[in-house]
Amino acid sequence: MKANEIRKAFFDFFEKEGHKIVPSAPIVNKNDPSLMFTNAGMNQFKDFFLGNKVPEVRRIADTQKCLRVSGKHNDLEEVGIDSYHHTMFEMLGNWSFGDYFKKEAISWAWALLTDVYGLPEDRLYVSVFEGDESDGLAPDEEAAALWRQFVPEDRILYFDKKDNFWEMGDTGPCGPCSEIHIDLRPDIERSKVSGRELVNMDNPLVVEIWNLVFIQFNRKADSSLEELPEKHIDTGMGFERLCMAVQGTTSNYDTDLFTPFIKALEEETGFQYEGSYSLDAKKDIAFRVIVDHIRAVSFAVADGQLPSNTGAGYVIRRILRRAVRYYYSFLDCREPLLFKLLPLLSEQFGPVFPELTSQNEFITKIILEEEKGFLRTLEGGLKRLNQLNINDGDTLSGKIAFELYDTFGFPIDLTRLIGQEEGWQVDNQGFEEALAEQKERSRSDARKESGDWIDVYDSEKVEFIGYDHLKADGIRIVKYRTVKVKDKNIFHLVLDKTPFYAESGGQVGDRGILQIADQKIKVLDTQKENDLIVHHVDKLPTQMDAQISASIDISRRQLTENNHTATHLMHAALRKVLGEHVQQRGSLVNQKQLRFDFSHFEKMTDEQIEQVEDIVNTKIRENITRGEHRNVPIKEAQESGAMMLFGEKYGEYVRMITFDPSFSIELCGGCHVRATGSLGYFKIKSESAIAAGVRRIEAVTAVEAYKYTDGLIQELAEVKGLFKNPVNVSKQVRDLLEANKALEKELSSVRSEKASGMKDSLMSQVITLNGIKVLTAKIEGLDMEGLKTLGYSLEKSLDKSVILLGLDTGEKANLMLLISKELTSEILDASKIIRKIARHIQGGGGGQSFFATAGGKNPKGIEHAINELREIIKG
Repeated sequence: MKANEIRKAFFDFFEKEGHKIVPSAPIVNKNDPSLMFTNAGMNQFKDFFLGNKVPEVRRIADTQKCLRVSGKHNDLEEVGIDSYHHTMFEMLGNWSFGDYFKKEAISWAWALLTDVYGLPEDRLYVSVFEGDESDGLAPDEEAAALWRQFVPEDRILYFDKKDNFWEMGDTGPCGPCSEIHIDLRPDIERSKVSGRELVNMDNPLVVEIWNLVFIQFNRKADSSLEELPEKHIDTGMGFERLCMAVQGTTSNYDTDLFTPFIKALEEETGFQYEGSYSLDAKKDIAFRVIVDHIRAVSFAVADGQLPSNTGAGYVIRRILRRAVRYYYSFLDCREPLLFKLLPLLSEQFGPVFPELTSQNEFITKIILEEEKGFLRTLEGGLKRLNQLNINDGDTLSGKIAFELYDTFGFPIDLTRLIGQEEGWQVDNQGFEEALAEQKERSRSDARKESGDWIDVYDSEKVEFIGYDHLKADGIRIVKYRTVKVKDKNIFHLVLDKTPFYAESGGQVGDRGILQIADQKIKVLDTQKENDLIVHHVDKLPTQMDAQISASIDISRRQLTENNHTATHLMHAALRKVLGEHVQQRGSLVNQKQLRFDFSHFEKMTDEQIEQVEDIVNTKIRENITRGEHRNVPIKEAQESGAMMLFGEKYGEYVRMITFDPSFSIELCGGCHVRATGSLGYFKIKSESAIAAGVRRIEAVTAVEAYKYTDGLIQELAEVKGLFKNPVNVSKQVRDLLEANKALEKELSSVRSEKASGMKDSLMSQVITLNGIKVLTAKIEGLDMEGLKTLGYSLEKSLDKSVILLGLDTGEKANLMLLISKELTSEILDASKIIRKIARHIQGGGGGQSFFATAGGKNPKGIEHAINELREIIKG
């Protein structure tokens, strides 16, 4: 049965049962301020449930275009990765507004699925509400009894409020629901594990296909429930999943809703879709992203929402750009592609959604222009990201994220999405700060101009020889270029062979010297650019065709090798101490220290840190010889048990590094010591969280470890000296902290009393401006905590008011602005106003629309700030 036939069968079935088939509401929700897009079939009928409108007919059925990419229901990040998430999807549904109830809804659902669609009864499971004591609700035995007419007792499952009680919101119509799930697994898998064990367990082949909601209660503001005078039915069946079940596939993308588009993409790109769901199968993910996203964008444009930089338009632009990035990055497509799928989309969906056909030319033009513009953006932005060598678990600096945004027009949210996919994150605060700074300077200051590469010597390859040689002769320059950063020129050289390690895998690039005849050139850094090893030098050789002697900074490399080897030893130790769930999520290795990010869900204890240190230092004392195996077939490396890092891309042949095969085996392209004794000593400096489920360790080895330990000993000695060298210095510190805490509490009480005393006199200073209560005052003798206490107390006593307090501490000034939420507007916005008036105190600030603060160094400007606020209120 084809998709169009499946949809038609649904309409025909419910039409025979007296339902009116109504058209889908627009996918862009323009009349409901709580929703940007229609995200469920019931959205257009919400007023019927709320009692705001009376339906013309009591029975309705339809297919609704839905979009879930923002707010509570956000599926965008999963789309393309798995077999069932989508941005735009169709929701088939049948509704009863005070007409039939559970009996009809259940019997019709079973008849349609088994008699019409022919789904095997032994693969279907149903769930019912188990009840909830806090709401005083018993299990939904009425629904369970109705299901027993069709389903054996062992396939009727009870679930709690989370899964089987539907609510429109915090208040309003609600009720228990009953879901129908299908087990699409092969028989051999079903024989091993019953489908009932996998219902609601996120198994991609044991999925919900229909939800029957029995709306019979009203949730009141006090959270209590009351019976509705009329009972309603609201059902929703995901069309894509239904097609998967009826057509016997194991993925929504293998149904004829998507296969024609995948075939078209194969013809356009020359790539074959393999249907893999591995995270490394980027081409297959790209196919799925494109065939999903073209639907979402096209339907949104057809319903009047054009891509833009704000609101719903920004969401649509974001979806479109995600699709473009995927075909650009993984299908080697550098020309607009999405718009070519529009004729096929119109052909497939036109009969049901005629807006696609009637506006086909318009939609095509909009999408084509958006693609062209973003392809230009991507050229600069993605190249820049690739050059950064960001590691799994790292944080991209806000400054660089802003450079991508400012220089390349690369959207910050797209940078964040790429980071999430690749395992790194963005310093959002740093980005916002850079964005603010941009307004104070010329954009040209942030730009970098790269000259063209100039070829010097024809070489078939660029070879890294630095594993075996720290210096080499007879090297030739392959090409060079000049790069201008602001007003300064730096130079890039590519050599035919080099001992210089280019930054990758977390290890920094080498520095050193290039000797060309009598000329010495400093190598300031070594970076990778695609497959090129690029040497950053301070000047160009005078003889470009001369042979070069290259030597790296050996001491710097050796110290870096110490830290890289320590990273491997620590990784193995962490897995022994914390468990094998530990996986590297990123690293940075240089001559000073190592930084290691890893998967773990809680803070390490002091005992665990000490255990890891002991294991690593034991391996250092054992002086284990490095094992190195180059050009190992990837399959052989996997069979050997080598650690393969999450998110890394490996070729057919890999390099394997071991330090005792029973302890540490990793695939690694970096530089390591010949024996672990070279590390001398290992010490962890810090352990912290950098993201949910990701921890970071910073550690040192060799000389830096001894320096760090000596520093700790000296600091402890100084502390002991301050306490007259007690036997138990930690007890002395604890006692001091307790005493300080008591004093702070006493001081806070004094401040509160002082602020309370000020309140009465200030209340008499309230004036009315433009119909608004306004209180402004210059305050002395408090700190910021006391000022906040005073401000909040005044706000409670003044209804619908604007309060500005200026704190004069003698050398510095602070402003605090409170605006009643009922008064906030485009003009009366505390955050905007505080930034404007803060210039009077020679400072800056920010906050929310109803509360903001600022700090500065000119107390004399407080009165000017107060006067400007009054003028703003006067209008």
